[in-house]
Amino acid sequence: MGLFSFLTREIAIDLGTANTVIIHNDKVVVDEPSIVAIERTTGKILAVGKKAQMMHGKTHENIKTVRPLRDGVIADFQAAEHMIREMIKMISPKKSLFPPSLKMVICIPSGITEVEERAVRDSAEQSGAKEVRLIHEPMAAAIGIGIDVLMIIDIGGGTTEVAVIALGGIVCNKSIRIAGDDFNSDIEEYMRKQHNIHIGERSSERIKIEVGAAMSEIENPPEDFAVHGRDMLTGIPKEIVVNYAEIAHALDKSITKIETAVLNALELTPPELAADIYRTGIYLAGGGSLLRGLDKRISIKTKLPVHIAEDPLRAVARGTGIALKNFDKFTFLIK
Repeated sequence: MGLFSFLTREIAIDLGTANTVIIHNDKVVVDEPSIVAIERTTGKILAVGKKAQMMHGKTHENIKTVRPLRDGVIADFQAAEHMIREMIKMISPKKSLFPPSLKMVICIPSGITEVEERAVRDSAEQSGAKEVRLIHEPMAAAIGIGIDVLMIIDIGGGTTEVAVIALGGIVCNKSIRIAGDDFNSDIEEYMRKQHNIHIGERSSERIKIEVGAAMSEIENPPEDFAVHGRDMLTGIPKEIVVNYAEIAHALDKSITKIETAVLNALELTPPELAADIYRTGIYLAGGGSLLRGLDKRISIKTKLPVHIAEDPLRAVARGTGIALKNFDKFTFLIK
């Protein structure tokens, strides 16, 4: 440890479309929705994370809620910078005489362009980072799972990353912009077409969690769920009850696209690695992997064993935290 090491704060950030997780001193110190509430007239930040999420879909014309990331990449540079800055403040709310310089490792989708990569780096630097390294999400997820993972499917909020990993690097990968947000949109559209009921983003997310499923026949099915929304014919609020089989039908098209990406990645896999994957199977990470029956559906499609990572929501964040500890050792960190 150097003489002035107390002036450096090392943090790992899983900057997700739906949630942002920050790890400091091997602990998850921030786990908040990636959303910001802004006052339109002044541009002042009113709330970040859970507080802003509470306002989402309920604001008047002077307040807007913004999700700075779309499809795994920064869509609103200014809002992203404010969000990162405010979330870093949550680590230690006390004001310090000498603000520490920040050393960061941030994970990014593997299919990101150079311009999008630059936006992530610039946002981090604008929010106070002196040193920044980037790590691809599937690599971080594989490190976070902590075993000799060969094939990983990381289903986040904005992107699904399918990657084959060997000797500390990505051999082949497929990144598609179909993930949790698309599941929510599918549910909203299904409710509109089948039940003539208009629901918001938060309601569709709740439906996905409560009765979301990838197959119409699963073990231990969840109980039916009451949905509240606005009747599209009368404009009056109403309640309907949905079951998991309906939601499985609504999500079928998006899940099929994920299955296609998995098959494409397997086609690109070198034969020696394919033999190893046959033995070890496929690992699922990210919030989307919690969808009931998804592991079984992918297993039926690929005829390979499919395992869900322990605490899949934080697998990427854990891996990013381990990469932070090996800041100068890991060769796959992007400078």
